[in-house]
Amino acid sequence: MEIKVNFLDKLRLEAKFDDFTVIADQPIRYKGDGSAPGPFDYFLASSALCAAYFVKLYCNTRAIPTENIRLSQNNIVDPENRYQQIFKIQVELPADISDKDRQGILRSIERCTVKKVVQAGPEFVIEEVANLDADAQALLTLAPGADAQTYIPGKDLPLEQTIANMSALLAGLGIKIEIASWRNIVPNVWSLHIRDAHSPMCFTNGKGSTKESALASALGEYIERISNNHFYAGAYWGRAFADAPFVHYPDERWFPFGADDVLPQGLLDDYSLDIYDPDGELRASHLVDTNSGNAARGIVALPYVRQSDGETVYFPSNLIENLYASNGMSAGNTLAEAQVQCLSEIFERAVKRQILEGEMALPDVPQDVLAKYPGILAGIQALEEQGFPVLVKDASLGGTYPVMCVTLMNPRTGGVFASFGAHPSFEVALERSLTELLQGRSFEGLNDLPQPTFASNAVTEPNNFVEHFIDSSGIVSWRFFSARADADFVEWDFSGRGEDSNAQEAATLLAILRDMGKEVYIAELGQLGATACRILVPGYSEVYPVEDLVWDNTNKALLFREDILNLQRLDDEQLADLLNRLENNELDEYADIATLIGIEFDENTDWGQLTVLELKLLVHLALGQLEEAHELVGAFLQYNDNTVERRLFYQAVNVVLEVTLDDDLALDDYVFNFRRMYGDARMDAALGSVDGSVRFFGLSETGMGLEGLDRHQRLLDSYRKLHAARAKAAGVAA
Repeated sequence: MEIKVNFLDKLRLEAKFDDFTVIADQPIRYKGDGSAPGPFDYFLASSALCAAYFVKLYCNTRAIPTENIRLSQNNIVDPENRYQQIFKIQVELPADISDKDRQGILRSIERCTVKKVVQAGPEFVIEEVANLDADAQALLTLAPGADAQTYIPGKDLPLEQTIANMSALLAGLGIKIEIASWRNIVPNVWSLHIRDAHSPMCFTNGKGSTKESALASALGEYIERISNNHFYAGAYWGRAFADAPFVHYPDERWFPFGADDVLPQGLLDDYSLDIYDPDGELRASHLVDTNSGNAARGIVALPYVRQSDGETVYFPSNLIENLYASNGMSAGNTLAEAQVQCLSEIFERAVKRQILEGEMALPDVPQDVLAKYPGILAGIQALEEQGFPVLVKDASLGGTYPVMCVTLMNPRTGGVFASFGAHPSFEVALERSLTELLQGRSFEGLNDLPQPTFASNAVTEPNNFVEHFIDSSGIVSWRFFSARADADFVEWDFSGRGEDSNAQEAATLLAILRDMGKEVYIAELGQLGATACRILVPGYSEVYPVEDLVWDNTNKALLFREDILNLQRLDDEQLADLLNRLENNELDEYADIATLIGIEFDENTDWGQLTVLELKLLVHLALGQLEEAHELVGAFLQYNDNTVERRLFYQAVNVVLEVTLDDDLALDDYVFNFRRMYGDARMDAALGSVDGSVRFFGLSETGMGLEGLDRHQRLLDSYRKLHAARAKAAGVAA
């Protein structure tokens, strides 16, 4: 994690990381003001807090209350060497905790990350640099040997060269990648989380059977996502980008539309239009992109090549964002390698959906076949030894598709996790199923898995597939576990042979789709210097239902964005109009405003926690509509998950409203004790919110210029690097 430090007044220091700011000072005896803890105090507190976290985690997973558990840490300093210290952590446990859990809690503290890092002895490298942002890959700690050449199936170059090439590309773009975490809880299964140190919202996860393959996976996913602008999907990019010569890519095309709102000519083709607009309800305004919001400019569309005849077809950026999420994106050493990954991913998701929604039962992979892959078997056996039964299934549906499945059961909680993987190689697909299962997860994380069900409607509900797509945490049918399989086991193999094996495999996978009657559209995305592509298979590779284009389009942000960002400057008439739109557009009241309008608010602020319901409540208060506000305050307090401070504010608002709306009660009779309960500052805000002298308490002023939105600006900084690189490569103005 990158921590940037600013020098403040006197001896005060400011450390910034992620969305947090920490202030440090020195005691008065060391010529500081004593206004904040010192750096060493934070270090001491970190180990105590880390120990307490692992105690809390242990207790939460076993439903052990922590109210009467106390923990303290004392550091005992050696009088002859102040750098030699003993950290004594003591835990006081209630009498009703079993001996087994007492030992378990003590063992959990041994897992404290701070403790382990201190005991291992971190290495400090102190150096001067000309520019802190120039050493873009300083945080990538894995450095494979220069002479090593490790080939794995599916890669056209050795892992070491693949990692070096991708790292150099990101460095050239000025993107500083840091490794935030590693996981290796069973043999031959590695995963890691990487992110942009400046814009940590831009992150990816990698997985593999080795550290190197996992890092290559994470870097490849990062490059595929910047090549496809995926990190910035749904976000507002600001007026500068909206009016630039190009918004997304230099080869984009804009389609103006007239007042009748019909789809412009030249957009999509007949085949895709039949799929995306089966009932003739799709309008041009549905396809205005969320990122620019520039309806006056028209619809921005991107060129894709139709594989059946080589013709170029323009797909609206809005349509791709709404329906496909990250499905069908890839980067590789060669175009064929990237295409194989794209197509494998498409088959993985589509076949997974077919199996889960069809409540199909899959055949087991025989033990003699599993024995051919001892590295994979070792990981599975390690899970079994930890008490997690594992089912290894052939998901090829009789050898038709290159898909495998590894399913984990958790007898402690009754939860299950069905993980799918795809690749023309049986072994690679199986390995991907296992590594996907454990990507970024600890053993404790396996306690959050949902239970299977016989309720078919819960399994087939469209949002369940979305949950499976996002993190495989959706619901699985009990029928999936039937011993009577719906297809026979086939030890399939779609692998290519020789130097052009990836090209052969890509052709094989495309042929499967062609035989299914599917049109395939491919965009090559090499403007950043990477080899990347995106593949769309209309009617097959969508993540979200096509009806979302009409009924749940992300560009509904355009109905609300400007007014919400200018909230404090709206008059009563404008507020009433905003409220009307909030109430009449079928919005989820518990959806967050950040997602609705495409703004990356700091999640630790009131803006970051703001929901549709709370915004409506604040507008009612601003308009003096107290009965409506009172009704929403009750809903907020009952169901909304917000900060303690925000809940106390609304508790104060609630009691003020109850007294104000009751003709038999007088507010002056209660204010004294309200203040004793909630404090003067909170009561001033509550009373002012009800009488109209305080509007939109807690929401700092912003605007369409995105003033004061540091987190969002960091996201735009990231995109600005890509935009400049594309402009330079195309020889056009940015």
